Amino acid sequence: MKLPKIVKSNKKRVGRGYGSGKGGHTVGRGQKGQKAREKVGIIFEGFKVKKSLLKRLPLSRGKGKFLAKKKPLVINLETLNLFPDGSVVDIKSLAKAGLVDLREAKKLRVKILGKGELTKKLEIKLPMSKSAAKKINV
Repeated sequence: MKLPKIVKSNKKRVGRGYGSGKGGHTVGRGQKGQKAREKVGIIFEGFKVKKSLLKRLPLSRGKGKFLAKKKPLVINLETLNLFPDGSVVDIKSLAKAGLVDLREAKKLRVKILGKGELTKKLEIKLPMSKSAAKKINV
């Protein structure tokens, strides 16, 4: 049995003589200017201050500044009719019923929205929208 051929070319090394394919005069950096001479930060946009990227972002400080906010897992009132009368609705019971994944639900969060009607009496221990709260309390 023959071994398969592994064709893997090395990363192109910049500025290592004419034989490298990128060697010589400008070594793959174009001509003149800041980016040709030294390392420039990713965020750097010259010295324009008024409309630079950092000024356009909303003012938020601390860890996770550039991370997008994760939306909660949504469950509608009509789905809760699957539970028997008088049962408690929380993350564990939803996971047991197969409506949400337990790990994912703990990471994000679960919120109940007011689509549909709730026909059974349930004890809900999860955050809910205003419309869902109105329908439950009525």
